[in-house]
Amino acid sequence: PPSGGPPSGPPGSPPSGGPPSGPPESPPSEEEEEEEAMAKITKMPIKEDEGPTVEVPTSIASFVNPEEIENLRNEVERLRSGLASAGEVISEIEEVPSPPIVGPDYVVAAHIVSDFIRTGRLLHREKLVRAAQGSISLLDPDEPGLVHASKSGCMLGRILEGDIITGRLGQPAPENAPDDWRIHEVMLAFASLQYEGPAACIYAPSSHAIALSLDKKLIKMEPFDEIGKSNFGKAVIVDPNYDNMEDFLRQITDAMRQGNGKAACIRGVGVYAVGRNFDEAWNNCAILEHSSEIMLLARNSGIKK
Repeated sequence: PPSGGPPSGPPGSPPSGGPPSGPPESPPSEEEEEEEAMAKITKMPIKEDEGPTVEVPTSIASFVNPEEIENLRNEVERLRSGLASAGEVISEIEEVPSPPIVGPDYVVAAHIVSDFIRTGRLLHREKLVRAAQGSISLLDPDEPGLVHASKSGCMLGRILEGDIITGRLGQPAPENAPDDWRIHEVMLAFASLQYEGPAACIYAPSSHAIALSLDKKLIKMEPFDEIGKSNFGKAVIVDPNYDNMEDFLRQITDAMRQGNGKAACIRGVGVYAVGRNFDEAWNNCAILEHSSEIMLLARNSGIKK
């Protein structure tokens, strides 16, 4: 018989003190418990509240008064008519039909009369002249030495054919000639030599140019802006000397030669600008006035060139 005593258990069963047949089961973790709990929750579908149904009108007539629509249409037509009228006014300013002026030994052509009227209105509109200030003159393109000018006291903004007087270079001033007739003569003669024939002159008491010229230390205007630089470079300022007119006229001629040949400024009086025609003279006058305004603004801001 085998030694060691009887078996500790029934036949075929593993010994009671032996090792376990497999690894022991571990308790579930907290994450697994949470997942299991969430899986048991029944999710109910959430029904969104769509709110009341709003009907959007498909026609403007359903919420706009027909009378208001008609009023708007009338207003649009009124504005269109106003724009058309403004266009007609601009056309009248740009192209003024005028009759010719027939004098004792000369004729001022209709297109020259129209140029006077158009230029006077443009100068007034651009505020280069005001009321009865300023004067303009032109050499007749067909008859050498014949000068047409605005008469003394003429309001350039309302100039008509009756406000144009005619004289000849080198002869006494005609009746009702502007006070600066001699200056116009010199400027036209200078421009005629420069442009080899045609010439026009504009005197404009433009405010910014006058204000800038009041600085006694300033003897020339040198624009700060690029447009002024490219068009002028500089414009010389001349001190007025009406008591010695011959010397004064010589100084103006020298100023035109030393400057840009387009304009000169009489201190405290204004700008005399020349060109082949009124458009060129007007352009030169306007650019110098604009540059003068920029120079004044720069000075007031402490900006130095």
